[in-house]
Amino acid sequence: MEETGQEEILKGRCDSFVVETEVHYPTDINLLWDAMRKLIIGCGRVSRRIGLGGWGQYRYNLGQIKRLLRQVQKRKHSTASNEQKQASQAKKIRQAYRNYLDWASSLVSRAEATLKQLTDEEKEPIAREEIASFVAHAHRQIDQIDRRVFQGEKIAHAEKVFSLFEPHTEWISKGKAGVPVELGLNVCIIEDQYRYILHHRVMQGETDATVAVPMVEQTQARFPTLEQCSFDEGFYTPDNQRDLRALLDVSVLPQKGRLSPEEEAFESSQVFVAARRQHAAVESAINALEIHGLDRCPDQGIDGFTRYVALAVLARNIQRLGVRLKQKKVSVAKRRRKKAA
Repeated sequence: MEETGQEEILKGRCDSFVVETEVHYPTDINLLWDAMRKLIIGCGRVSRRIGLGGWGQYRYNLGQIKRLLRQVQKRKHSTASNEQKQASQAKKIRQAYRNYLDWASSLVSRAEATLKQLTDEEKEPIAREEIASFVAHAHRQIDQIDRRVFQGEKIAHAEKVFSLFEPHTEWISKGKAGVPVELGLNVCIIEDQYRYILHHRVMQGETDATVAVPMVEQTQARFPTLEQCSFDEGFYTPDNQRDLRALLDVSVLPQKGRLSPEEEAFESSQVFVAARRQHAAVESAINALEIHGLDRCPDQGIDGFTRYVALAVLARNIQRLGVRLKQKKVSVAKRRRKKAA
Protein backbone atom coordinates (compact mmCIF):
# COMPACT_ATOMS: atom_id res chain seq x y z
CA MET A 1 0.00 0.00 0.00
CA GLU A 2 2.80 2.41 0.83
CA GLU A 3 4.65 1.57 -2.41
CA THR A 4 2.11 2.93 -4.90
CA GLY A 5 -0.23 5.10 -2.83
CA GLN A 6 -3.79 4.80 -1.58
CA GLU A 7 -5.25 3.66 -4.90
CA GLU A 8 -3.22 0.46 -4.86
CA ILE A 9 -5.44 -2.62 -5.32
CA LEU A 10 -5.42 -4.60 -2.09
CA LYS A 11 -5.32 -8.37 -1.96
CA GLY A 12 -6.36 -9.77 1.40
CA ARG A 13 -6.08 -13.10 3.15
CA CYS A 14 -8.46 -13.92 5.98
CA ASP A 15 -8.09 -16.39 8.83
CA SER A 16 -9.00 -16.82 12.50
CA PHE A 17 -7.14 -17.96 15.60
CA VAL A 18 -7.87 -18.42 19.30
CA VAL A 19 -6.92 -15.86 21.94
CA GLU A 20 -7.17 -17.59 25.30
CA THR A 21 -8.65 -16.01 28.42
CA GLU A 22 -7.06 -16.17 31.89
CA VAL A 23 -9.13 -19.06 33.23
CA HIS A 24 -8.45 -22.42 34.83
CA TYR A 25 -9.64 -25.66 33.25
CA PRO A 26 -13.38 -25.80 33.98
CA THR A 27 -15.04 -28.78 35.64
CA ASP A 28 -18.46 -28.57 37.24
CA ILE A 29 -17.06 -29.21 40.73
CA ASN A 30 -14.34 -26.56 40.30
CA LEU A 31 -16.86 -24.02 39.04
CA LEU A 32 -19.06 -24.74 42.07
CA TRP A 33 -16.02 -24.15 44.29
CA ASP A 34 -15.41 -20.80 42.56
CA ALA A 35 -19.01 -19.77 43.25
CA MET A 36 -18.94 -20.95 46.87
CA ARG A 37 -15.59 -19.31 47.58
CA LYS A 38 -16.78 -15.90 46.38
CA LEU A 39 -20.19 -16.35 47.98
CA ILE A 40 -18.81 -17.28 51.42
CA ILE A 41 -16.15 -14.57 51.47
CA GLY A 42 -18.65 -11.96 50.25
CA CYS A 43 -21.23 -12.85 52.89
CA GLY A 44 -18.62 -13.04 55.63
CA ARG A 45 -17.13 -9.63 54.89
CA VAL A 46 -20.40 -7.79 54.41
CA SER A 47 -21.80 -9.32 57.61
CA ARG A 48 -18.77 -8.16 59.53
CA ARG A 49 -19.07 -4.62 58.11
CA ILE A 50 -22.72 -4.07 59.02
CA GLY A 51 -23.05 -6.45 61.98
CA LEU A 52 -25.20 -9.25 60.52
CA GLY A 53 -25.14 -12.65 62.21
CA GLY A 54 -24.66 -16.12 60.75
CA TRP A 55 -21.21 -15.75 59.19
CA GLY A 56 -18.91 -15.51 62.19
CA GLN A 57 -17.22 -18.75 61.12
CA TYR A 58 -17.09 -18.03 57.40
CA ARG A 59 -13.40 -18.93 57.18
CA TYR A 60 -14.16 -22.31 58.75
CA ASN A 61 -17.01 -22.84 56.27
CA LEU A 62 -14.64 -21.99 53.44
CA GLY A 63 -12.18 -24.59 54.67
CA GLN A 64 -14.92 -27.21 55.01
CA ILE A 65 -16.23 -26.76 51.47
CA LYS A 66 -12.69 -26.93 50.13
CA ARG A 67 -12.04 -30.13 52.08
CA LEU A 68 -15.15 -31.73 50.60
CA LEU A 69 -14.05 -30.64 47.11
CA ARG A 70 -10.68 -32.33 47.65
CA GLN A 71 -12.44 -35.54 48.70
CA VAL A 72 -14.40 -35.57 45.44
CA GLN A 73 -11.25 -34.87 43.42
CA LYS A 74 -9.34 -37.71 45.07
CA ARG A 75 -12.00 -40.32 44.41
CA LYS A 76 -11.28 -42.36 41.30
CA HIS A 77 -13.34 -45.05 39.62
CA SER A 78 -12.02 -48.54 40.33
CA THR A 79 -10.08 -50.30 37.60
CA ALA A 80 -10.42 -53.69 39.30
CA SER A 81 -12.08 -56.50 37.39
CA ASN A 82 -14.11 -57.41 40.49
CA GLU A 83 -17.61 -55.96 40.04
CA GLN A 84 -18.13 -55.76 43.79
CA LYS A 85 -15.06 -53.55 44.19
CA GLN A 86 -16.21 -51.38 41.31
CA ALA A 87 -19.64 -50.95 42.88
CA SER A 88 -18.14 -50.18 46.28
CA GLN A 89 -15.86 -47.49 44.83
CA ALA A 90 -18.72 -46.01 42.78
CA LYS A 91 -20.78 -45.76 45.97
CA LYS A 92 -17.94 -43.90 47.74
CA ILE A 93 -17.66 -41.49 44.82
CA ARG A 94 -21.38 -40.76 44.89
CA GLN A 95 -21.25 -40.22 48.65
CA ALA A 96 -18.37 -37.75 48.27
CA TYR A 97 -20.42 -35.83 45.71
CA ARG A 98 -23.46 -35.92 47.99
CA ASN A 99 -21.51 -34.52 50.94
CA TYR A 100 -20.12 -31.75 48.73
CA LEU A 101 -23.51 -30.80 47.30
CA ASP A 102 -25.32 -30.94 50.65
CA TRP A 103 -22.82 -28.65 52.35
CA ALA A 104 -22.86 -26.26 49.38
CA SER A 105 -26.67 -26.20 49.33
CA SER A 106 -26.86 -25.37 53.05
CA LEU A 107 -24.44 -22.46 52.60
CA VAL A 108 -26.34 -21.20 49.56
CA SER A 109 -29.57 -21.19 51.61
CA ARG A 110 -27.79 -19.21 54.32
CA ALA A 111 -26.50 -16.75 51.69
CA GLU A 112 -30.05 -16.27 50.36
CA ALA A 113 -31.20 -15.39 53.89
CA THR A 114 -28.38 -12.85 54.13
CA LEU A 115 -29.40 -11.39 50.76
CA LYS A 116 -32.96 -10.93 52.02
CA GLN A 117 -31.65 -9.03 55.05
CA LEU A 118 -29.51 -6.79 52.82
CA THR A 119 -32.45 -6.13 50.52
CA ASP A 120 -34.82 -5.31 53.40
CA GLU A 121 -32.31 -2.89 54.91
CA GLU A 122 -31.32 -1.48 51.50
CA LYS A 123 -27.64 -1.71 52.39
CA GLU A 124 -24.48 -2.70 50.50
CA PRO A 125 -25.94 -2.65 46.94
CA ILE A 126 -22.66 -3.63 45.27
CA ALA A 127 -22.01 -6.53 47.64
CA ARG A 128 -25.66 -7.56 47.34
CA GLU A 129 -25.44 -7.73 43.57
CA GLU A 130 -22.18 -9.72 43.66
CA ILE A 131 -23.50 -12.23 46.21
CA ALA A 132 -26.72 -12.67 44.20
CA SER A 133 -24.75 -13.45 41.04
CA PHE A 134 -22.67 -16.13 42.78
CA VAL A 135 -25.78 -17.60 44.39
CA ALA A 136 -27.21 -18.02 40.88
CA HIS A 137 -23.95 -19.60 39.68
CA ALA A 138 -23.95 -21.99 42.65
CA HIS A 139 -27.55 -23.06 41.98
CA ARG A 140 -26.71 -23.81 38.34
CA GLN A 141 -23.62 -25.84 39.19
CA ILE A 142 -25.36 -27.81 41.96
CA ASP A 143 -28.16 -28.65 39.54
CA GLN A 144 -25.78 -29.73 36.78
CA ILE A 145 -23.65 -31.88 39.10
CA ASP A 146 -26.78 -33.53 40.52
CA ARG A 147 -28.12 -34.27 37.04
CA ARG A 148 -24.79 -35.62 35.80
CA VAL A 149 -23.79 -37.74 38.80
CA PHE A 150 -27.09 -38.89 40.30
CA GLN A 151 -29.47 -38.82 37.34
CA GLY A 152 -27.01 -39.94 34.66
CA GLU A 153 -27.74 -37.02 32.33
CA LYS A 154 -25.32 -35.60 29.81
CA ILE A 155 -25.28 -31.83 30.23
CA ALA A 156 -25.87 -30.01 26.93
CA HIS A 157 -22.98 -27.86 25.75
CA ALA A 158 -25.25 -24.80 25.51
CA GLU A 159 -26.01 -25.03 29.26
CA LYS A 160 -22.37 -25.04 30.33
CA VAL A 161 -20.41 -22.06 31.59
CA PHE A 162 -16.62 -22.27 31.29
CA SER A 163 -15.67 -19.48 33.66
CA LEU A 164 -17.54 -17.54 36.34
CA PHE A 165 -15.15 -14.62 36.09
CA GLU A 166 -14.74 -14.50 32.29
CA PRO A 167 -18.22 -15.62 31.15
CA HIS A 168 -17.45 -14.80 27.51
CA THR A 169 -14.97 -17.71 27.44
CA GLU A 170 -15.80 -20.36 24.84
CA TRP A 171 -14.76 -24.00 24.50
CA ILE A 172 -12.96 -24.11 21.14
CA SER A 173 -11.56 -27.15 19.38
CA LYS A 174 -9.62 -26.26 16.22
CA GLY A 175 -8.23 -29.76 15.68
CA LYS A 176 -4.62 -28.72 16.23
CA ALA A 177 -2.12 -31.47 16.93
CA GLY A 178 -1.55 -31.76 20.67
CA VAL A 179 -4.13 -29.05 21.45
CA PRO A 180 -7.51 -30.76 21.85
CA VAL A 181 -9.24 -27.68 23.27
CA GLU A 182 -8.60 -23.99 23.86
CA LEU A 183 -10.51 -21.71 26.23
CA GLY A 184 -11.03 -18.21 24.92
CA LEU A 185 -12.47 -16.50 21.85
CA ASN A 186 -11.73 -16.69 18.15
CA VAL A 187 -10.32 -13.57 16.53
CA CYS A 188 -10.53 -13.11 12.76
CA ILE A 189 -8.11 -10.90 10.79
CA ILE A 190 -7.66 -9.75 7.21
CA GLU A 191 -4.07 -9.05 6.18
CA ASP A 192 -3.09 -7.41 2.88
CA GLN A 193 -0.22 -8.27 0.53
CA TYR A 194 2.03 -5.81 2.37
CA ARG A 195 1.42 -7.67 5.65
CA TYR A 196 -0.62 -4.97 7.34
CA ILE A 197 -3.72 -6.10 9.23
CA LEU A 198 -6.61 -4.20 7.63
CA HIS A 199 -9.37 -5.36 9.95
CA HIS A 200 -10.02 -7.68 12.89
CA ARG A 201 -13.10 -9.04 14.63
CA VAL A 202 -13.57 -10.67 18.03
CA MET A 203 -15.86 -13.60 17.26
CA GLN A 204 -18.11 -13.88 20.29
CA GLY A 205 -20.59 -16.68 19.60
CA GLU A 206 -19.61 -16.71 15.92
CA THR A 207 -17.93 -19.16 13.55
CA ASP A 208 -15.68 -18.66 10.53
CA ALA A 209 -18.64 -19.18 8.20
CA THR A 210 -20.73 -16.47 9.87
CA VAL A 211 -18.04 -13.75 9.74
CA ALA A 212 -16.66 -14.19 6.21
CA VAL A 213 -19.00 -11.70 4.50
CA PRO A 214 -19.10 -9.10 7.35
CA MET A 215 -15.29 -9.13 7.50
CA VAL A 216 -15.04 -8.21 3.81
CA GLU A 217 -17.84 -5.63 4.00
CA GLN A 218 -16.32 -3.89 7.02
CA THR A 219 -12.84 -3.94 5.50
CA GLN A 220 -14.08 -2.49 2.22
CA ALA A 221 -15.86 0.29 4.13
CA ARG A 222 -12.41 1.47 5.26
CA PHE A 223 -10.35 0.25 2.30
CA PRO A 224 -12.52 0.39 -0.85
CA THR A 225 -9.65 -0.91 -3.03
CA LEU A 226 -9.85 -4.40 -1.49
CA GLU A 227 -10.69 -6.42 -4.60
CA GLN A 228 -9.37 -9.87 -3.72
CA CYS A 229 -9.45 -11.98 -0.59
CA SER A 230 -8.59 -15.60 0.16
CA PHE A 231 -10.04 -17.88 2.83
CA ASP A 232 -9.79 -21.42 4.18
CA GLU A 233 -12.47 -24.05 3.64
CA GLY A 234 -13.87 -23.37 7.11
CA PHE A 235 -15.33 -20.08 5.82
CA TYR A 236 -17.24 -21.80 3.02
CA THR A 237 -20.99 -21.91 2.63
CA PRO A 238 -22.89 -21.61 -0.67
CA ASP A 239 -24.31 -18.26 0.48
CA ASN A 240 -20.84 -16.98 1.40
CA GLN A 241 -19.53 -18.03 -2.00
CA ARG A 242 -22.28 -16.08 -3.75
CA ASP A 243 -22.06 -12.97 -1.55
CA LEU A 244 -18.26 -12.77 -1.63
CA ARG A 245 -18.20 -13.00 -5.41
CA ALA A 246 -20.61 -10.08 -5.51
CA LEU A 247 -18.34 -8.03 -3.23
CA LEU A 248 -14.92 -8.96 -4.66
CA ASP A 249 -13.41 -9.16 -8.12
CA VAL A 250 -11.62 -12.33 -7.02
CA SER A 251 -13.02 -14.41 -4.15
CA VAL A 252 -10.71 -17.30 -3.28
CA LEU A 253 -12.92 -19.50 -1.13
CA PRO A 254 -12.26 -23.24 -1.61
CA GLN A 255 -15.49 -25.18 -1.92
CA LYS A 256 -16.19 -28.18 0.28
CA GLY A 257 -17.24 -31.43 -1.28
CA ARG A 258 -17.51 -32.36 -4.91
CA LEU A 259 -16.85 -29.59 -7.42
CA SER A 260 -18.91 -28.75 -10.48
CA PRO A 261 -16.97 -28.48 -13.77
CA GLU A 262 -17.16 -24.67 -13.53
CA GLU A 263 -15.86 -24.60 -9.97
CA GLU A 264 -13.12 -27.10 -10.78
CA ALA A 265 -12.01 -24.93 -13.69
CA PHE A 266 -11.99 -21.82 -11.48
CA GLU A 267 -10.03 -23.50 -8.69
CA SER A 268 -7.48 -24.63 -11.29
CA SER A 269 -7.07 -21.13 -12.69
CA GLN A 270 -3.81 -19.26 -12.31
CA VAL A 271 -5.26 -16.48 -10.12
CA PHE A 272 -6.91 -18.95 -7.73
CA VAL A 273 -3.81 -21.15 -7.42
CA ALA A 274 -1.55 -18.13 -6.88
CA ALA A 275 -3.83 -16.73 -4.16
CA ARG A 276 -4.02 -20.10 -2.43
CA ARG A 277 -0.24 -20.31 -2.36
CA GLN A 278 -0.03 -16.85 -0.83
CA HIS A 279 -2.80 -17.52 1.67
CA ALA A 280 -0.55 -19.42 4.10
CA ALA A 281 1.37 -16.17 4.69
CA VAL A 282 -1.45 -15.01 7.00
CA GLU A 283 -0.13 -17.57 9.50
CA SER A 284 2.97 -15.40 9.81
CA ALA A 285 0.83 -12.47 10.96
CA ILE A 286 -1.02 -14.68 13.43
CA ASN A 287 2.27 -16.04 14.76
CA ALA A 288 3.65 -12.50 15.14
CA LEU A 289 0.57 -11.47 17.12
CA GLU A 290 0.80 -14.52 19.36
CA ILE A 291 4.50 -14.30 20.16
CA HIS A 292 4.09 -10.62 21.05
CA GLY A 293 1.38 -11.32 23.62
CA LEU A 294 -1.87 -12.12 21.80
CA ASP A 295 -1.84 -15.82 22.62
CA ARG A 296 -3.56 -15.10 25.96
CA CYS A 297 -5.47 -12.04 27.17
CA PRO A 298 -4.73 -10.99 30.78
CA ASP A 299 -7.41 -8.27 30.82
CA GLN A 300 -10.76 -8.92 32.47
CA GLY A 301 -14.21 -8.82 30.90
CA ILE A 302 -15.26 -8.76 27.28
CA ASP A 303 -14.51 -5.02 27.02
CA GLY A 304 -10.97 -5.61 28.30
CA PHE A 305 -10.58 -8.54 25.91
CA THR A 306 -11.73 -6.50 22.90
CA ARG A 307 -9.48 -3.58 23.84
CA TYR A 308 -6.46 -5.84 24.34
CA VAL A 309 -6.93 -7.44 20.92
CA ALA A 310 -7.32 -4.05 19.21
CA LEU A 311 -4.15 -2.70 20.81
CA ALA A 312 -2.22 -5.84 19.82
CA VAL A 313 -3.31 -5.43 16.18
CA LEU A 314 -2.33 -1.75 16.27
CA ALA A 315 1.07 -2.65 17.73
CA ARG A 316 1.60 -5.24 14.99
CA ASN A 317 0.87 -2.68 12.27
CA ILE A 318 3.21 -0.14 13.88
CA GLN A 319 5.89 -2.81 14.07
CA ARG A 320 5.36 -3.64 10.40
CA LEU A 321 5.57 0.07 9.50
CA GLY A 322 8.85 0.30 11.41
CA VAL A 323 10.26 -2.63 9.47
CA ARG A 324 9.30 -1.00 6.15
CA LEU A 325 10.84 2.35 7.15
CA LYS A 326 14.03 0.61 8.23
CA GLN A 327 14.18 -1.31 4.94
CA LYS A 328 13.79 1.93 2.99
CA LYS A 329 16.50 3.60 5.05
CA VAL A 330 18.89 0.71 4.40
CA SER A 331 18.02 0.77 0.69
CA VAL A 332 18.75 4.53 0.45
CA ALA A 333 22.06 4.09 2.27
CA LYS A 334 23.08 1.30 -0.13
CA ARG A 335 22.30 3.45 -3.17
CA ARG A 336 24.34 6.33 -1.76
CA ARG A 337 27.31 4.09 -1.08
CA LYS A 338 27.04 2.69 -4.58
CA LYS A 339 27.04 6.19 -6.11
CA ALA A 340 29.97 7.25 -3.94
CA ALA A 341 31.98 4.22 -5.10
